[in-house]
Amino acid sequence: MSSTTASLSSFSGRSSLQTSPETTPPSSPEPQRQSLKTESTSISLPETLPPVPSNAVISQIDEKDAGTPDAWLNRDPRMVRLTGKHPFNSEAKLDDLFAAVSMMDCKSSQGYDTEEVSTCQGFLTPSELFYVRNHGAVPQINEDEGTNWRVSIEGQVANPLQLSIQDLKDRFQVVTLPVTLVCAGNRRKEQNVVRKGLGFNWGAAGVSTALFTGVYLADILEAAKPIFVDGKRPAHVIFEGADQLPNGPYGTSHLLSWARNKTRGMLIAWAMNGQPLTPDHGYPLRLVSPGNIGGRMVKWLTKIQVSHEESQHYLHFWDNKLLPTQVMPEEARAERKWWYDPRYIINELNTNSAIAKPDHNEGYAYSGGGRRINRVEISIDDGTTWQLAEISYPEDLYRAVIHEDEVYGKLDLTDRDTCFCWCFWSFPIATNDLKDSPAVMVRAMDEGLSGQPRDMYWNATSMMNNWWFRTAIHVEDGNKLRFEHPTMAGTTNGGWMERLKAEGQNVLQPVFGDASDKAIQQVPAPPKPAEHIPEANEPWFVVAGEVYDGTGFLKDHPGRGDSITLVAGEDATEDFMAIHSPQGKAQLAQFHIGTLDLKEILHENKEEVTIDPIFLSKTKWKKATLESLQVVSHDSRVYRFALQAPDQHLGLPTGQHVFCRLRRKVPQDQHGKTEVVEGELVQRAYTPVSPADAKGYIDLLIKLYLPNDKYSMGGKMTSGFNELEVGETMEFKGPLGSFVWQGKGMCTWRGVERKVRKLGMLCGGSGITPILQVLKGVIEDSEDMDTEMWCIDANKTFEDILCREELDSLVKKSNGRFKLHHTLSAVPDGWTGSKGRMTHSMYEKHLPKPSDDALVLICGPEAMINQTAKPLLTELGWDVEKQLVIF
Repeated sequence: MSSTTASLSSFSGRSSLQTSPETTPPSSPEPQRQSLKTESTSISLPETLPPVPSNAVISQIDEKDAGTPDAWLNRDPRMVRLTGKHPFNSEAKLDDLFAAVSMMDCKSSQGYDTEEVSTCQGFLTPSELFYVRNHGAVPQINEDEGTNWRVSIEGQVANPLQLSIQDLKDRFQVVTLPVTLVCAGNRRKEQNVVRKGLGFNWGAAGVSTALFTGVYLADILEAAKPIFVDGKRPAHVIFEGADQLPNGPYGTSHLLSWARNKTRGMLIAWAMNGQPLTPDHGYPLRLVSPGNIGGRMVKWLTKIQVSHEESQHYLHFWDNKLLPTQVMPEEARAERKWWYDPRYIINELNTNSAIAKPDHNEGYAYSGGGRRINRVEISIDDGTTWQLAEISYPEDLYRAVIHEDEVYGKLDLTDRDTCFCWCFWSFPIATNDLKDSPAVMVRAMDEGLSGQPRDMYWNATSMMNNWWFRTAIHVEDGNKLRFEHPTMAGTTNGGWMERLKAEGQNVLQPVFGDASDKAIQQVPAPPKPAEHIPEANEPWFVVAGEVYDGTGFLKDHPGRGDSITLVAGEDATEDFMAIHSPQGKAQLAQFHIGTLDLKEILHENKEEVTIDPIFLSKTKWKKATLESLQVVSHDSRVYRFALQAPDQHLGLPTGQHVFCRLRRKVPQDQHGKTEVVEGELVQRAYTPVSPADAKGYIDLLIKLYLPNDKYSMGGKMTSGFNELEVGETMEFKGPLGSFVWQGKGMCTWRGVERKVRKLGMLCGGSGITPILQVLKGVIEDSEDMDTEMWCIDANKTFEDILCREELDSLVKKSNGRFKLHHTLSAVPDGWTGSKGRMTHSMYEKHLPKPSDDALVLICGPEAMINQTAKPLLTELGWDVEKQLVIF
């Protein structure tokens, strides 16, 4: 920076915005803009108000929409796509969003003094740069259909209505309100870096502002007259759209008391910024609910229903929930109770802020529920001290005028004190002060004294993220400053969170600047070192120089006790940070017993690499080299890794698993050249498909979950497998697991030996691997002619059945002792198995009867285990606590 001062800019309020790091490619050229074509649209607002942007002319379909149901739409190529091609979910880059209204346009409007000029920049967002949240294809509604569009008002009302847009204009007062819309997932990527939740990667630009024109919902409800029916009180208003989704159209609801209150500003709107809604934004009609999350505003509106109960639409329950931080994504997917608990629903936005432009003198902020932001604070010393930023509210300009015309109807905020838009803030900082600061932090507070927390509230949906927004500062070439934001939206890599995580830091407690000069601590450190000498059965381990005793958590650990004993006596920092959630990291503190004493360690003696007769070790990671890979289906591969020697045994008992770990590959642009560097350490347990007596190699059957339209990031571990090339290595540790098939009809489970004569087996997809391992252990045991087995294998399609030929071969070898049954979601012609999910009758017919010498083994998705298997087995008389082995 050449100037002596720099400016920070941002918005604060019920969501956030951020700039991309300087490595972001330049924006595409700005599209040509057009003015409104009809005579009525030539009407302009008073010159004292921020200028209204006109829609851009997008001349062609974005190639990313080719081959999708949205291929008829022209979209701005500058938008950052967050979910691949389809559905379209996107946000603008901050530079584009913030400069959406040019300074030239501002200066051409009379009535602004020098200081006011900057406050209008980017206040209203052009429709092509307005963020988009779609759950499926955009309904194709032509002009004639839009003109004749009707919305029904029904349910518990005395006067059911069917209203066209012209009816709405004729019967009710047309009004215009400036409103900021925000997605509840805004800033979600920051949470996903900590641990991947259930949503895709919003950056901090899932927020936009426009003038919305329509009629008050309260006026419509007054005409319809809500009533009691059968003694049931009308308490909710349900809204339904025209989009066609797998589980029905999008729908949600609001409290009737809110909907009837005009001060909440709920509109049934047909225009934004003086022009008809665009298809992505709900053409021809939508609900606008100021101060609430975008998920409460239904687009392509077809129905309004007054009811005694809330919306029963699928996505009203299975979206827009802020679940308790201790609920992990797998648990949330498997258990319906979290989604149907009214305590976790999200309606109003929370206070939020983010730095937009460190090198300009503008910013913005907003709050939910109509509450005004009353302070924005800046810190350049890691939050030790804070200074107040200057706040300006362009929304206040609308409170000074009353305007009415045929396009906007009545625009009158003179008697309204609620704040439904973002505000701007600015804060000048001397360049020398920035050079001496490792990071700049911002936080905001509204008039209800709701502020932003220092610490992240991680949750399974990764929603409503509003911890302090932190921008790292790097000094380069002596006096050049480079600013680094937490993340970059979508699938683009970058940001200090990913960087610090790759360096082994705890990103929930970031340390900026030169980490070598600072004490990086993952957990609080007590003053004294550990002095107690552990007993042989006490699994102590080290994380970031701190010592923990895992003895008291062996039974309760979700990964079973052997996940702890595997790292007993070791530095487990990398393993722990790679696989644990914020909840797990928080729990760690209660098992802390001391600090590692390094005084006695004068030299680091590296042991020579020796080749043991048995490859696997529970105490150290060992490398194996990828020798080959075999494609077995469209999304599954068998990876063969060579052990340290051709005659080396793997050392894996039947029924047990191995831990695999690798570092992801991260492409980086280095001076115009793409280089691949080491990224995040990831690990997971797998069951090999190689024979128990195999020497010199291990085979892993891996079902790949790669980035696609539904999951923008894909599975971390399987994506890591997909990045491997022959000759590269992976690390292994083990064995682990609570179940071992010993042979001769005997097994050990949870440390207890038992005789088993009947084995029921349930598997889904790649869950066949541990089942196959036990099957082979039984059938290839020449001393076991009595054990009987039944297996139900569930898959989507016939092509998805893994190891099908090997399973058929085992059926033949078993001489009738092994009965195999398949069920598919989509069945081919001539299919003789079952169709659909596992059912009560399927279990009854294709599993053994419950008995003292019977067990059920299961491996599959959490929903299959918790929502299907456990309830059905219990109904059939199985004791799932004593007879269900979960791999």
